[in-house]
Amino acid sequence: MKRMIIILLSAMLAVVSGRAQTDSVRLGYAIQGKVVDSRSGRAIESAHVSVPDKHHATVTNADGHFILRSDGPIEAIDVSYIGYKTNRQRNEGSFIVVRLEKENTVLKEASIVYGNPRDIIEAAMQNVWSTYCTESELLECFYRETLQKGSRYTYVAEAVARLYKHKYDGAVYRDNAALEKSRTLISQKRKDTLSVKTQGGPTLALSMDVVKNSEILFNKDALDCYGYELARSAYIGDRLQFVVKIKPIFEADVPLYYGTVYIDRELLTFTRIELSMDVKDRAKATSVLLVRKPSSLRFVPEEATIVINYALKGGKSRMEYFRSVMRFSCDWRKRLFRTKYTAVNELVITDVRQPVSPIQRKDRFNRSDILSDKASEFFDPDFWADYNIIAPSESLEHAIEKLKRR
Repeated sequence: MKRMIIILLSAMLAVVSGRAQTDSVRLGYAIQGKVVDSRSGRAIESAHVSVPDKHHATVTNADGHFILRSDGPIEAIDVSYIGYKTNRQRNEGSFIVVRLEKENTVLKEASIVYGNPRDIIEAAMQNVWSTYCTESELLECFYRETLQKGSRYTYVAEAVARLYKHKYDGAVYRDNAALEKSRTLISQKRKDTLSVKTQGGPTLALSMDVVKNSEILFNKDALDCYGYELARSAYIGDRLQFVVKIKPIFEADVPLYYGTVYIDRELLTFTRIELSMDVKDRAKATSVLLVRKPSSLRFVPEEATIVINYALKGGKSRMEYFRSVMRFSCDWRKRLFRTKYTAVNELVITDVRQPVSPIQRKDRFNRSDILSDKASEFFDPDFWADYNIIAPSESLEHAIEKLKRR
């Protein structure tokens, strides 16, 4: 049986009409740089980089590099990351190095961490009704998914998409996505082939927005399944956060999560959520993560983690960054050894579009669509032109070159 190569990530993007491709704002100004720790010089991955008083934004890659584009001259940039002071740095050249200083978490004498950690989470959820997406938004995002077989990349796909997020109403069924531009590169080596369909794609970020989709985590039935611990406070940017650790204490019909929740102490808004699925019950985890596989293939989930960052703009909060990592192994039942795979999905909101209107049904993502079937190949060096993207890490760039040669 010939096995096709793709990790067919469900929740892929649909193709949109040619008209949508001309709607994107031209971003004719750009700046590149690197974000590092001011003391050690270590590169900081996933730091948030934005143009002050504008919606243009991106994140740093695994090497700390970023590319940020804007529709006007970039005089300065804001850079923030958990545990560090926000740095506003002037643009003094085409490539700048931003050095972030760690934020001291020494509290003022009158600023005491207090309260029941579950009560803090519930208070933040009550506050969501007035702070989170009170108006519908049309967002532009950059999305990347990769598959590694062992330490070697076998699949890379990237896309610019529109996300329509309906105003907060406690559900996500009105949220949807559409593709504007995409490209993909797949290994042609037969031994890299795999026919598995797992949860993934940009719409995963919509469905896993746990602040908006309270059915996943922040509802009474789910909250009752967890234990809570108030950890030491931390800064994200210049804002002090409650840090609440959660862990499962009861069984449920679906897999639960270990996690860390960051909540702005002053505004009681969610800032960052880190979740790691409990995969000890592999059958239960597989029922959530796996969509389809050949009957003779064994799929073993080993790790599934999610990170979601939320941005506060003008007193309103929205999801700004999403990353999921799934590690699993597969083997054909007649084989002795399993092959390990790592699938990564990463999405960053890069711009806010106007006017706001729902995505037409004909342009929306279809769960039956596969990004690799719709996308172009990795051969145009100026493919992204004026779009904001996440710069590829050095290892990913090398992987792309190797895949191209094959």
